Order: sequence, then C-alpha cells, then structure tokens
Amino acid sequence: MQQQFSTNFNQAIQAIKSAILQSRYKAAALANRELLSLYYGIGEFVSRKSREGTWGTGAIDQISNQLQQELPGLRGFSAANIKNMRLFYEAWCDILNRQLATDDLLRSNFEHITTRSSVSDDLQIKTDWLANASLLPTPNFTLIGFTHHNEIVKKTESLAERLFYIDRCATDFWSVEKLKYCLKENLFSQQGKLANNFSITISDADLRRKALLSFKDEYLLDYINIESPDEEFDERVLESEIMLNIKNFIMSLGKDFAFIGNQYRFIVEEQEYFVDLLFFNRQLQCMVAFELKRGAFKPEYLGKMNFYLSALDDLVRLPHENRSIGIILCKSKKEKIVEYAFRDTSKPMGVSTYKLATELPEKYRDILPDEEELRRLM
Repeated sequence: MQQQFSTNFNQAIQAIKSAILQSRYKAAALANRELLSLYYGIGEFVSRKSREGTWGTGAIDQISNQLQQELPGLRGFSAANIKNMRLFYEAWCDILNRQLATDDLLRSNFEHITTRSSVSDDLQIKTDWLANASLLPTPNFTLIGFTHHNEIVKKTESLAERLFYIDRCATDFWSVEKLKYCLKENLFSQQGKLANNFSITISDADLRRKALLSFKDEYLLDYINIESPDEEFDERVLESEIMLNIKNFIMSLGKDFAFIGNQYRFIVEEQEYFVDLLFFNRQLQCMVAFELKRGAFKPEYLGKMNFYLSALDDLVRLPHENRSIGIILCKSKKEKIVEYAFRDTSKPMGVSTYKLATELPEKYRDILPDEEELRRLM
C-alpha cells in the first residue's frame, strides 16, 4: 500500500513538473515573439525615416542616447542594435509584408494594439507584425532569438538558406556560437552532397529526395574529445563516446531519428554479427545502420555494409517499412574511390565524415548545450 502511494505521489510530482516546464517554455516563446515583433516594428519605422531622408546623419545615435536617459538601464537599444533592427526588417519585409499587409489585416491589427494619442499617425510604430504565426515563412521564425536572426541575416543570401538555419537553430537548440560555426562552415551548402548511391538504389523519387535531405556529408561531433594521436583510437572508443553522448549525437543527426541500439546483434548461419549503431528514421520509415571507422574510407567497407543491410531487411525489417539504409561514418574519404566503390551496388548506402572536438578551433569547442542546458531549454 505504501509502495503504491509512493508511486502515485511520484507520478503526481512528474505531472506537475511537466506542466511547469511546459508553461515556462510557452511563456518564454511568447515573450520572444513579442520582442521580435517589437524589433521588427521599430526596424520598419527606422528604415522608413532614415532611408527616405527624413532623418539626418547621426539621428540613430541621438535617439539611442536619449532612450538611455529616459529609460535608465534599458538594454538592447544601442545605436548598433537599432541598426540591426532596421536590417532585420529590411531583410524580411518583402516576404512578411507581402503576406501580412492587406488593408483589412493592417487595420484590425493596428487598432488592436494602438491607442489614440497626441502622437501623429506618421510616428505610430506597429508592433504586432509577427502575431499571426500561420503567415510566417516558417513556424520556427519566432522560436529563435534576435541575436540568432541577426547572424543569419548578415551571413546568408537566399531565402532557402535563411530558413534552413532558422529551422536548425529552433529544432536542434543551437547556441549563437554553434550557429556562427555552422555559418562559417557553410553547412547549408553541404545538404544533399552526401556521397551516396541513392539514385540507383531508391526508385521512388520522393523517398530519394527525403533520404538526401536526411543525411549530411560531414557530422560535427564537437562534444566528443578523444585524446589520441591520429587514427590510433579503436572504433569501439568512438562508439563508446557516442553512447555517452547519445542525445547530442541524435541532435547531430537531425530530427526524426529514433535510437534502436548499439552493437545490434543478428545471427546468420549460426554466426553472430553486430551493427555499430542502429536507428529508425520516421520520415523515411526505415532502419538506418551506422558503421564507425577511425580512418579513411576503404572500398571493402561497402561490402560489409551491403551484407548487414541484406540481413536487416530479411530478419528485422517489418512488412510496411522501406528498405534499410547504411551510412559509413569515417574520418576522411576521397571522392573518386567512393564513386568507384558505389558502382553496381544494390543497397542504399552513403559515406559521411566526422570531425571531433579536438579538431575544432578552440573558440568553437563546447558550443553544443550540455545536458543541464538542454533540460533548461526544454
């Protein structure tokens, strides 16, 4: 009886804890959306006044200084940041204004948030541009901070590239330093460049497209630090480090990956075989086998992976699932060797490389949130 009471008590605590965390997350998300809306509105106002020649040189500096005097302790409104707000508006206005700025929408929203005062209409600032989430270019637009947006706007060129980094920041909880590193490494351009044989092994065009988007050419394992001379550590050491950081590894893979197990065992003709890491991808509806290699890619790796995938498809795969995909994760690869190795292969496979923490510049190490930080964010 006491044990049952204790169990119910613990369940109640977990339920309350979950409700508290969810409420905090919603409050933080709402506050961030309001702040971005304010910055966007101020950016629109400053852009209109400064670009049309209404304000002279030094106006933004003067406004910033006066704001500091009238609102002591005010942060985020330096002259540089006000210019960033203008940049934020100008980067998105063609897209957001086209979706949001119908006369009726503007009128209803404007009347909703303004009060009549002595301030002329020409000086009114609209601050609810981002209130309608369904009209934003991505649902994740208001889920990342202004500093993230500022970095993305300054260092990207196309809309697709911007949306890619916004979505990755929101879904993978990138810190600003992580974002800076990925922008510098041009992670966007690596999408779809995975060395693979999908074009000859996946007949369904939509599934092939999804597979290309699900895997990366290079994985940044910047949470793994193996202090060993080059290529001297065993693959099992790398696997062990990944298992100790499995949450971070899944974040590196991206969304829709579910972990099945490591050293996944199956038997063929009374002999045991083990897949290093086995996942299931919900988007692709298939198992994904990862084989870890400490050095450069070798053609014989594909033969072993082909065998594993055949066994997984026959012995483990469920009737409704697609054929398994194999990814060989190695330290380096040479394109021509990979290209020749893939010829005449029958199972969908790819070859990716990885980079450990010891290979990153000092300032970019430890840029993924640790477990405590992830718990706080969630």
